[in-house]
Amino acid sequence: MVPDPIATGLEQGWQVIDASTLSADKTLEADVVIVGTGAGGGITAEILSKAGLKVVLLEEGPLKSSRDFKLRESDAYPQLYQESGERQTKDKAISILQGRSVGGSTTVNWTSSFRTPPSTLEVWNKQYGLPDLTVDALAPWFAMAEKRLNIHNWPGEPNRNNDLLRVGAEKLGISWGRINRNVNGCWNLGYCGMGCAVNAKQSMLITTIPAALGQGATLVYRVRVETLGVVGDQVGTVECHGLDSTGLLPTGRKLSVKARHVVLSAGAIGSPAVLLRSGAPDPFKLLGKRTFLHPVSISISDMPEPVVASAGAPQTVYSDHFLHNGPIDGPIGFKLEVPPIHPMLGATTLTGIGKSHAEWMSRFNHMHVQLALMRDGFHPDSLGGQVELRSDGTPMLDYPLTDYVWEGLKRSLLVMAELQFAAGATRVLPVHEGAVPYTSWAQAKQAIAALPAEVLRFRVFSAHVMGGCRMGSKPEESVVDSHGRHHQLVNLHVIDGSAFPTSIGANPQLSIYGLAARNASKLAETLTGKPAPALA
Repeated sequence: MVPDPIATGLEQGWQVIDASTLSADKTLEADVVIVGTGAGGGITAEILSKAGLKVVLLEEGPLKSSRDFKLRESDAYPQLYQESGERQTKDKAISILQGRSVGGSTTVNWTSSFRTPPSTLEVWNKQYGLPDLTVDALAPWFAMAEKRLNIHNWPGEPNRNNDLLRVGAEKLGISWGRINRNVNGCWNLGYCGMGCAVNAKQSMLITTIPAALGQGATLVYRVRVETLGVVGDQVGTVECHGLDSTGLLPTGRKLSVKARHVVLSAGAIGSPAVLLRSGAPDPFKLLGKRTFLHPVSISISDMPEPVVASAGAPQTVYSDHFLHNGPIDGPIGFKLEVPPIHPMLGATTLTGIGKSHAEWMSRFNHMHVQLALMRDGFHPDSLGGQVELRSDGTPMLDYPLTDYVWEGLKRSLLVMAELQFAAGATRVLPVHEGAVPYTSWAQAKQAIAALPAEVLRFRVFSAHVMGGCRMGSKPEESVVDSHGRHHQLVNLHVIDGSAFPTSIGANPQLSIYGLAARNASKLAETLTGKPAPALA
């Protein structure tokens, strides 16, 4: 087990402030203030700190590390996720899992790492004025991130949950592949979603954030960024409130950060929300719009042999067969993966009540689950959602599901049921309130086709949020340019997944890492007049 770098660094005197303990208002000064410590903020912090810039990092969630990760869902969801893992879209049709702690979603994700698909980049080039974001141009930045974060094809054998996707795919002649993971010394525990207890996952929590703090950066956690102090075409200050030890309620203490430059890395709901609360320039009414999820459908099956999907690396097998088998602007494509299953998340995902629910849970270790990630944003009827503010200023995502997306969600249930029966399932239960267990592919095919595509009856999930501050070459069509620089505010960058003009059709962490490395390096050169340092 790798020693806890957070504990070690705190003992060595890192500059870390728990805003819940502030006894008076406080003002900090920096060259750059970064809002958010996830994939975008972590990479940016390391590069800028190593460039010799004084950096302040602001994080709404707590600072937790391997000494706190006990592999218990009851601890992890309230501590490490937005809204205790219960974040939902405005109509409650889609449940959204997002991280909320130092390291952001990289602390709790399932380690799946894909470069941005070439077909996605081609659309960005041609339709969104981003000719400099090509496969060849981004390859060195992806390679840098992969080296820094030990992203590679994991050599271990897939657990049974993942291998059943392979088995079904091979029997049906469907292509499949192995997933690269950002791990080093993985113990194959299967609890990645609750924080890595052995420091094997190369999240921002144990890589770039410690590197930045080691270079003299300051981290403030349990602090909520309320507004940016916009004066003319610049941001003068970042105004924040301390939060109590639960991370929920303001303490009444204020924190103000004055900096030459501001980087928003609060994610594709958080970054647009900060700009909306701040009344930031938005002359073309684009802010928060075209925010995309990968809407996810889920299919549960019962296997005759034990699967034990709670154990082993969570995601190691995937299929893009239905992502690339048609034009990108045709019927919605989807990526097939499997999720890990743990009792609390499994029980709340499983449909049914009473005896039927209890009977399925009694088969917990025999459950095999597949999911399908919809690639939204590439069709005229694929408009995504809009980040809005509630009356108290907190963000909310309005994401109406169109007929275009519903069609893909229903089609994916058919595909997954056929795959699960091909892999040996004795029965299949699509996660839909109108579904019942089906005992044959013929029965499932007929029944699934008749399931209504209705909000709250068709259960939809997502763990990937993109867009809302989309990049492009024209200010009338985008919020930032291809390097994340805000079109109207000269000392503001957005470096996170909110800059994506569409979803990407793959787990987004490596796409964010690569673009963040590129854009933070450009920013470092601009601010210092010197070549940017590489990631370690």
